[in-house]
Amino acid sequence: MLETSPAGEAGTTTGVRGQREPKYWALKQHLLDLLEALPPGSPIPTERALAGEFTVSRTTVRQALADLTAEGRLHRVQGKGTFAAEPKLAQRLQLSSYTEDMRKQGLKPSSKLLELDELPVEGELAKLLGIRTGAKMLRLRRLRLADSQPMALETTHLPLGRFRGLRKHITAGGSLYAVLREHYGVELERAEETIETSLAGPQEAEMLGSDVGMPVLMLTRHSFATDGKPVEFARAVYRGDRYKFTTTLLP
Repeated sequence: MLETSPAGEAGTTTGVRGQREPKYWALKQHLLDLLEALPPGSPIPTERALAGEFTVSRTTVRQALADLTAEGRLHRVQGKGTFAAEPKLAQRLQLSSYTEDMRKQGLKPSSKLLELDELPVEGELAKLLGIRTGAKMLRLRRLRLADSQPMALETTHLPLGRFRGLRKHITAGGSLYAVLREHYGVELERAEETIETSLAGPQEAEMLGSDVGMPVLMLTRHSFATDGKPVEFARAVYRGDRYKFTTTLLP
């Protein structure tokens, strides 16, 4: 049972150092201990069972479950229950394609082509692509999947003048970097990448199969070829509950 505070203050417990902590937080720690022993896909007790076992309200239980779901430790299925989640995919920060990254992890990559448009470029995006304002760019928007599970929404911008005819080489599940290498002789040399955190909006949540407000990772990548010219400017939204990025730091 969760130990209530000496003052009987609602919604708090007394921690090991006598410090008060929210009841949902103490319950969350108990659930984390439970998850350590459960294989992915294992069901956890119902809200009612947890509320009874730890003598807390169902509101407190829901808050603890919501935290663990947002962190990717639990997976909730409407009408079926709550389950221990699969481990997050650990992707190294390196200049490689999504297709290559997923295959290295033993997963089957695929993509759903959402948009493929030729548009005039304006403002800052023209500078990033190294073309004049009003020139045409190719905008490619894809839903990225791994083993048929949605992982990311990706929008890529490329200078159309440099890659004429690119549309006919784009396929839903193919690697863009492979197309650029095989059909245009373009090898990527470097990229500037930024990672930020955000919350999924309604459209993103629907496409990624997550809840509105779920934490997501927002990546922007500005890639350059070996000739020093910009190749792409891409923005991607990754599920924060399924993804993490790793790197090696050297002195």
